[in-house]
Amino acid sequence: MDGYGGATVTDGPPWSVPRGARPHPTPEERWTRGRSARTRVPRSSHAEIGGRPGGTDPVALLEEQATTRVPELVPIRHGRMLRSPFTFYRGAALVMAADLAETPDSGLIVQACGDAHLSNFGIFGTPERNLTFDVNDFDETLPGPWEWDVKRLAASLAVAARCREFSEAECRDIVSRTVRSYRTSMLQFAGMRHLEVWYARLDPDRSWAEYGPKLTPQGRRRTERAIAKARTHDSLEVLDRLTEVVDGVRRIVSQPPVLVPLEELVDGETFDALRDQAVSMMDRYRRSLGPDRRHLLEQFRVVQIARKVVGVGSVGTRSWIMLLMGRDDDDPLFLQMKEAEASVLERFHPKSTYDNHGQRVVTGQRLMQASSDILLGWERNLGMDGVRRDFYIRQLRDWKASADVERMFPPGMAAYGELCAWTLARAHARSGDRIAIAAYLGKTDVFDRAVATYAEFYADRNERDYEAFGAAVAAGRLEAVAGV
Repeated sequence: MDGYGGATVTDGPPWSVPRGARPHPTPEERWTRGRSARTRVPRSSHAEIGGRPGGTDPVALLEEQATTRVPELVPIRHGRMLRSPFTFYRGAALVMAADLAETPDSGLIVQACGDAHLSNFGIFGTPERNLTFDVNDFDETLPGPWEWDVKRLAASLAVAARCREFSEAECRDIVSRTVRSYRTSMLQFAGMRHLEVWYARLDPDRSWAEYGPKLTPQGRRRTERAIAKARTHDSLEVLDRLTEVVDGVRRIVSQPPVLVPLEELVDGETFDALRDQAVSMMDRYRRSLGPDRRHLLEQFRVVQIARKVVGVGSVGTRSWIMLLMGRDDDDPLFLQMKEAEASVLERFHPKSTYDNHGQRVVTGQRLMQASSDILLGWERNLGMDGVRRDFYIRQLRDWKASADVERMFPPGMAAYGELCAWTLARAHARSGDRIAIAAYLGKTDVFDRAVATYAEFYADRNERDYEAFGAAVAAGRLEAVAGV
């Protein structure tokens, strides 16, 4: 018969498969793979919380993690974690990674977020200037079991619901609905073509028609305001909030210890050297961008650099903001440079294949997100202490907004959990075998009920860890600064 391009073949496909090429099993083979995983790891087994080998001390893990961070900022991190069991949970990704390593998994690998709690999802702007809802934190991303992300999300809802003093029935319903959303969404993605999965995204305005009626009137009003306000969160808004004009020059306002210009952290001679180094870093960072984005960035000049404390779990890592100006002083650009350390998952799963952890973060983000920041890139730089560290770089604020967990009521938290679960399933469907995962999950609620039980158990464990953490602070073992 005639083959492709006029070639003639006698049997088999028109193209031979190169040695080492990626295999392409049929949907039936992939479905069988997922179903067979149930034999090794029953879905009901995901209710197991696992033990802590060797009497693992969560406080010791946090102490160890602090050794690579800026010493004077570590007490701020501890103070933020001490606010509630939920803020402790946000900062204890390493502790939970150690716990998850002791739980069953199906052996089906995805690009895992590594820290998929409900506050690491939110709204931001796409390059086409539309709003989208997606995962928005990838510091811990690494290929790993999809179950770890699902359990991290589910447990975060259980912990947050308890902090809001919801009833046990309300807590379990919230978690169950979230896990069910992940399972049913994965089943939908399993039936889609590859490009359909890749193009899938959650439009906040369109989703509002479905999820808005599930909220209380007060919740609807807050969400509507948050969606509308997100479009005002850009470099111009940050310019008004974080800078002032001094002697005719735009300068970042010093707000120690959370925002400190570089010139206040070092002496004059060291400042000059670090400033020149930062400009050189920008030149190298541009190489991680495409030619079109590189051309855009080259039209901006560096004005000032400042250290900025952000989040909970990230506090203590080196995080900088850089003010750049374009055409004139009404054309600002704020970039954020965040230190990228090894993922907390790397202690319990194969290490990253990337030499630069900034590249690990960027690659994982681009794989999991439906649309990423046009200026997302990475670089390695020499710090003030003479140590080379990895960084990833992005716009500081780009139509970004997140949910106010502390003001949610049960209907709103359940609806939000469903949105997060759909988003997480979509991210996993892009990188993993969505058909095998869907086959493993199945059409019944066996997995949903198991993970809901796991989340309850883990919320108990998190409360005990939080109490131990508070006791360590009270005893002087850890230093914590409140209200920062």
